[in-house]
Amino acid sequence: HRNQNVNQFFGYSRTRSIEHVNITVSDPEKTAAWMYEVFDWPVLWQGPALGSGRSLHVGSEASYIALYCSNEATDAAPDSFRCLSGLNHIGVVVDDLDLVEAQVRKAEFTPYSHADYAPGWRFYFKDHDEIEYEVVQY
Repeated sequence: HRNQNVNQFFGYSRTRSIEHVNITVSDPEKTAAWMYEVFDWPVLWQGPALGSGRSLHVGSEASYIALYCSNEATDAAPDSFRCLSGLNHIGVVVDDLDLVEAQVRKAEFTPYSHADYAPGWRFYFKDHDEIEYEVVQY
């Protein structure tokens, strides 16, 4: 079976998981740069994309975020919590919340909504495109 060979090659189990998320950003290179600084995610691939745009894939061997930018003007979305198909936030699990918070501040983003809850700790921040990230340590 074709999928079985792919699963064995990449070491995936039969458990379902998210392979990637594709988001529209104003500047994929700028976003990739801060993602490397904050999360240590390298650029895995880059090239042309839909509608004569471009895309960079950043992340790990197991999952990544596709950073897409169109060559056409793109308007900011309204409040994501009040529209269908809105992206509310992206959750990232880290080993050292304090270290990542310091890296977020160094990237000139402002952490907020810190919480200590079972089973872990978290905070949020928004990037230069107003995309919200939830950073969690379990």
